Parts: sequence; structure tokens; C-alpha cells
Amino acid sequence: MASTVTNIAIDCADAYQLACFWAEVTGHPVDAEDGPGDEETAITLPGGPTLYFNQVPEPKTTKNRLHLCLRPDTTRDEEVERLLGLGASLVADRREPDGRGWAVLADPEGNEFCVLRAESERAALPAPA
Repeated sequence: MASTVTNIAIDCADAYQLACFWAEVTGHPVDAEDGPGDEETAITLPGGPTLYFNQVPEPKTTKNRLHLCLRPDTTRDEEVERLLGLGASLVADRREPDGRGWAVLADPEGNEFCVLRAESERAALPAPA
């Protein structure tokens, strides 16, 4: 027996606005039946779980105990710059001089997520000794 992850729920102050940010991040649209003012909004990811944005009254107060890790189609650094341009903020820079590592960003409501190296970047570096 096993369970399948169908949704990843993200609590937020403005479900539709945050879903629009994540639609830009993922390149997948907000579900067509969702709109401004909706307290529940979703992005259905092909072949994966749905990102489900749930409006709640309380603000985020501490570090996430669960977060998303993104592997970009471009380079990690190009993706970090793109996401910063969309409204993300840099929380911690864990990138190493040799090209390894990741960047911790936060979405416009402060939810942390990581940007990892692209597969092509991983393949270009030798395995650690």
C-alpha cells in the first residue's frame, strides 16, 4: 500500500496573486476557473502534483518546514536572476565557487524555495572526491 501526493498546499494571504507568481516560475498557467479574489487557486503541473494556494488569515511567521526545489531548464544563475526579476528575494546563497550548490529564494509572500543546478551543469562538473 502507498499514497500518492496529489497536491502541495501553500498557505498565503492572496491565493490568486501568489498563484500568478508561481505560474510564471513554472511556465504553467493558473487553472482557468480561478480568478482574482478566489480564496483557493491552483496550478496543475503536467505529470506532477498540483500547486494549491489556500488563502489563510494568519501571516507566515517562521521558516518553512517543507519547501520546493526547482531544477531549471537554463542555468541555475540565469534562473535565479529571472526569479528575482519576477519578485522573488534571495534568502541564502549556497552557491560554491566551483559551480556546485544552490540558492535559497523566497516568493513574494516569504515562502522559501531552492534553485538547484540544471542537469547540464551537473553533468559538466566532475563528481566530488
